[in-house]
Amino acid sequence: MSENYNLFAKQDAIYPKRVWGRYRKLKWVAMIVLLGIYYISPWLRYNRGINAPDQAILIDMVGRRAYFFGIEIWPQEIYYLAGILVLAAIGLFFVASLLGRVWCGYACPQTVWTDLFVWVERIVQGDRNARMKLDQSPISFEKIWKKGLTHFIWLAIGVLTGGAWVFYFNDAPKLWHDIINFQSSFAVNAWIISLTFSTYIMAGYAREQVCTYMCPYARFQSAMFDKDTLIISYDKERGEPRGKHKVGDSWEGKGHCIDCSSCVTVCPTGIDIRDGLQMECIACGLCIDACNNVMDKIGLPRGLIRYDTENNQNARATNPSFRDRLHIIRPRTIYYIVILAGVGGLMLYSLLTRASLDIIVIHDRNPVFVKLSDGEIRNNYTIKISNMTHDYQDYSISVDGITNAKIKIEGAGTPVAEHLSASPDGVSEYRVMLSTSDFTSARSDVTFNLKDNKTGAVVNHKSLFITHTGE
Repeated sequence: MSENYNLFAKQDAIYPKRVWGRYRKLKWVAMIVLLGIYYISPWLRYNRGINAPDQAILIDMVGRRAYFFGIEIWPQEIYYLAGILVLAAIGLFFVASLLGRVWCGYACPQTVWTDLFVWVERIVQGDRNARMKLDQSPISFEKIWKKGLTHFIWLAIGVLTGGAWVFYFNDAPKLWHDIINFQSSFAVNAWIISLTFSTYIMAGYAREQVCTYMCPYARFQSAMFDKDTLIISYDKERGEPRGKHKVGDSWEGKGHCIDCSSCVTVCPTGIDIRDGLQMECIACGLCIDACNNVMDKIGLPRGLIRYDTENNQNARATNPSFRDRLHIIRPRTIYYIVILAGVGGLMLYSLLTRASLDIIVIHDRNPVFVKLSDGEIRNNYTIKISNMTHDYQDYSISVDGITNAKIKIEGAGTPVAEHLSASPDGVSEYRVMLSTSDFTSARSDVTFNLKDNKTGAVVNHKSLFITHTGE
């Protein structure tokens, strides 16, 4: 006889209850600020001149540029992106070692948008008990319009989220005009639609499951924690034995936890923090607000659940009068600070000292040299001048390494070595023919010098001058 076994339990829906307190206020502030930055940033303007886009933050995929206010990144400067990613990762580790998973609880996009979606759900359908009752009720007009309105607002938020994202890669006012006139490209529409539904699914349905099952951060968080890391802690010495309490009864022999489960019902991941630190905990602090509100009602001190460190807990166990301390300077944080300062300093130095022009010299491979009728040897090169300013520039080029060199330039117009024009924020290409009759070796090292005729700035590029190959 065969039996069917269900190896996987269905995920129970979580209905976070509304709570108000210090940490809920911080989460509201964080959500408003972060969403404001995300939605408003593409509309900020920054004057770079007439030959450059005036959008403050723009990733121009077509023009192959990235703009952040006064900083402009070219494709060959992709190492700045690597530096930013290193700073972000080490910064996250540094914050986690000090304050635990506050990034997850306050600033992670998954948390921010989920908070927004839950708020919409609460406004339309009611608080925890009302939402549970609505989900368990049979189909009715009330259920249809409340659920329908909730999902409509969720989709609207998703559209705004996807729309804001594509604005970072296009001129926002122009793209907005194209969208409302149904003239936007297929790529833009595809990105908006995909991000609309990904936001809708992740914040509307996946929610805490992203944090628990999809995000790797929860898996390796313990590697970043130590005994001085702030974590959400339940004071078992004070709270146990827990049990119900009636007004007027003595607290003798009882813990201060009245087993009301308020800390559980407000938790966005549905855990019981009284069971200790768990992988699902995102350190949002809502359980602290809930517990503090209960303590206020029954006339007991706050702090039964609080941000705390393991060392503080151990110290209070032996000395009840111990005052909590947060040790910021310790070996782990020093390592992170040194790395942050080193990488940040290198990036800052590179930005402050970067040249506004660059030159690339490519030697012809076939033929590598030409012998002219008068006995001179000529090498041909392609030079690419990167003008990283937003104005037309005039340059001159010279060569070191060979004597009596003759330079001939081919390109648009009638270029000469003393005057090479370069369009703003672009790459200008020229053909250089270098010849000489004064050579003594089969190949010589040469240096091409590009000079800005206005500022006097000079950049160099090394190459070879070849006069003979083989025997």
